[in-house]
Amino acid sequence: MSEQKLEMNNKKLGFGLMRLPRLEGDGDVIDVEQTKRMVDMFMDAGCTYFDTAWIYPGSEEAMRKALVERYPRESYTVATKNAAWAGCKSREDAIEQFETSLRRSGAGYFDYYLLHNLGQNRTKVFDDFDLWKFAFDMKEQGKIRHVGFSFHSTAEELEAILTAHPEAEFVQLQINYADWENDEVQSRKVYEVARAHGKPVVIMEPVKGGLLADPPQSVKDLFDEVNPGVSYASWAIRFAASLDGVLAVLSGMSNVEQMENNLSYMKDFKPLTEVEQETIVRAREAIEAIPIVPCTSCNYCSKVCPMDIGISGTFMCLNIIKLYGNVQRALHEERFAVINPGKKRANECIKCGACEAACPQHIKIRDTLEEAATLMQM
Repeated sequence: MSEQKLEMNNKKLGFGLMRLPRLEGDGDVIDVEQTKRMVDMFMDAGCTYFDTAWIYPGSEEAMRKALVERYPRESYTVATKNAAWAGCKSREDAIEQFETSLRRSGAGYFDYYLLHNLGQNRTKVFDDFDLWKFAFDMKEQGKIRHVGFSFHSTAEELEAILTAHPEAEFVQLQINYADWENDEVQSRKVYEVARAHGKPVVIMEPVKGGLLADPPQSVKDLFDEVNPGVSYASWAIRFAASLDGVLAVLSGMSNVEQMENNLSYMKDFKPLTEVEQETIVRAREAIEAIPIVPCTSCNYCSKVCPMDIGISGTFMCLNIIKLYGNVQRALHEERFAVINPGKKRANECIKCGACEAACPQHIKIRDTLEEAATLMQM
């Protein structure tokens, strides 16, 4: 299919406004002054893509204060998102998200408007509320320049969505070198589906939520051998930016130092060399060689668990510790992936063994849940 015609800025770095700096002593309040400094650095480098969302607390307002009220509107581009699955009971509720985003941001219009986090049961909400038509109606009125969607699911499901909605102008995908061949994230597969449909791609999570800024030691050794002294995050972001058809690579920067680091190699971006590409492959192989829980998230175990424990989510979090040694990140993921959907925690396992009888991977689930509970101090 033909390539969607969007203007491609040669400055591939996008400023993700999800993890903005917080005031010391009050982690719920965004540090607008530091955000202003970061915005100034970003704009001075010739970068223009700002990414926010209705569902990011305080983000749209902070963007208004740090960017919209301080720069000419034509000098930057804004992307925001509609999360219709987040408590909307009607089409009117979902449309109010759009109006709220306009008020909060003060942007006047959105260069990129995304239906947020399609995949699984969330996709149907946007269809039921006919939000595709609404978004393109807003485009006709000049309140939106380009309509797309963000996506976290399988390549098969992405194929179905793009087939059903060829009018989508771009797609935002989770892509990083660690997940490139991952059977669950399917970075390569979803990227290839988007490109086969001629869609430009916005890349999110290129540093895997910060985990690839501090990768396993075996990966660090490989990178240091080829490019000593450069940040490990730079490898991840340059990998993503080197892909064909990329509109922007988002980095959720949280302080001035992260902005400085990203601009040091993205202000004058150079794609990965052949040697660097080969090193990325070896780095991915090094990560894949680290023993982890071989859970495929089939969730047969959860269906028979009398305690309704979030087993696959817990194992995902345990693997973060095994791969990256990052307990705090694992706890954060466990909180959102396991507890919020109403699942019980690993320490509530009664060791009945029903899960192990159902597991196609023959995982010693009881022992592994106990390990998770210990490492995550449950």
